[in-house]
Amino acid sequence: MKRTFHILLAAYFFLTFPLYALDINNSFYGSVTDYILAINGIDSNQGLTALPVLSIPMGGRSEGLATAFAAVADDASFIEWNPAGSSMMANTELSFYHNNWIADTKIEGLVYTQRFGNFGFSAGGKWLYVPFTEYNDFGDRASKGFYSEAVAIVNGSYNFFSGYYFSGLSLGANLKAALRLVPDYSDDQGAIRTGSGASQSALAPMIDIGALSRFNFMKWYYSRERNSSVALVIKNIGFPVQGDPLPTEAVFALAYKPIRPIQWSFDGTIPINLSDPALSEKPYWATGLSAQITEFLAMRTGLLFKSGNIRITLGSAVLVDTIAVDINYTLDLLTQLQPLNRVSVGAKFNFGDQGRGERAKQVEAYYLAGLEAYARGETEAAIKNWEAALKIDPRYDPAKEGLRAILGTEALSKRIQEIQKIE
Repeated sequence: MKRTFHILLAAYFFLTFPLYALDINNSFYGSVTDYILAINGIDSNQGLTALPVLSIPMGGRSEGLATAFAAVADDASFIEWNPAGSSMMANTELSFYHNNWIADTKIEGLVYTQRFGNFGFSAGGKWLYVPFTEYNDFGDRASKGFYSEAVAIVNGSYNFFSGYYFSGLSLGANLKAALRLVPDYSDDQGAIRTGSGASQSALAPMIDIGALSRFNFMKWYYSRERNSSVALVIKNIGFPVQGDPLPTEAVFALAYKPIRPIQWSFDGTIPINLSDPALSEKPYWATGLSAQITEFLAMRTGLLFKSGNIRITLGSAVLVDTIAVDINYTLDLLTQLQPLNRVSVGAKFNFGDQGRGERAKQVEAYYLAGLEAYARGETEAAIKNWEAALKIDPRYDPAKEGLRAILGTEALSKRIQEIQKIE
């Protein structure tokens, strides 16, 4: 009971701290805005694409890193940033998201992901909605409802060439369908035009494709996990929606852990207007830093830099048993009179690794038993143990190397005996 109280107390402090720490006054905000405009100016091509729901994050760990997540891709929020992530997920997860966006705009999200060996599968979606109210010339309400956009996503990926020394190359794809729903609005006389909203509504199919690989690079600590990763992603490939192009983007991403509890990530993004490449937005980038403070508490921060606009994020995650709660605070420095402050919340349920961790322990136990037998000269016992290890995990390269060493030694001894007989 005492430990639970300490966890909740720490959670309250770390989750609410960003809301008080970033009380930025107007003069500071104005200076930051002027500085941003002086560096990169305003992008005249912004706002030309359709379906903003495709560009707004649901929340979770990815938003806490300012969306620098394509190479991290280690929890369910990967589905928005890199479809190759599902085949490298450690656990089966179910996640819920809620994001308070601009004004009364809200976003709800749901993602489920599961891995079967080298194959990963995920499904999810998100829904953006904002109240729509129209008044006539006399101030009377003419129409009401919600303007909304929804995206449904089905994901699959496969991890090729995975082994003990190389985590493999994961290739994945998202099949997505986005729906825009507009409520009916009135004519010049204030009468509701039946079907007027349907004429502005739309359905748009599209795909994402991505690649992800993890490896060790300049690793100064001992761990089975790889400390570096690289990713390539192309998102929102599809046809225009009622004449407006989709927000298609090409992303190159890196992630690196210099020490075990710290991870840095970077995403570089090139927007692509498939209808007219000359009208593509300017490239932009995002970077994030996360730290595992304790077993139950993680902190993260990030910076997203776009022309005329930066986002600064702070986030926390608290783990209680198999449930993790994420909270993110985002400060949007737009070119307007006031900065925008937003909060998103996520809840992640961990359903375990389907026994992968236990099987890894069994494989290692068989391998070590084989080494001990080999050191004693008991080659038959060594072979038996290493074959048992490979039966559980055919990708366990150390056991393969041990068997090759024994077979090579036996072949050499046989050859020497044959030569001696000839002489």
